[in-house]
Amino acid sequence: MGRIIKALVLLVIIGFIGLAGYAYLGDLSPVQGEVTKPVVLNAD
Repeated sequence: MGRIIKALVLLVIIGFIGLAGYAYLGDLSPVQGEVTKPVVLNAD
């Protein structure tokens, strides 16, 4: 039973390190572009 818990803790730690590494090194920046949209005002 102790081996399973140790293996599970090890997998969680490796997963956390992988997720943190991807967050720092991965390209997570959004695509930027200009958006133009006409505005119609109903001012009487």
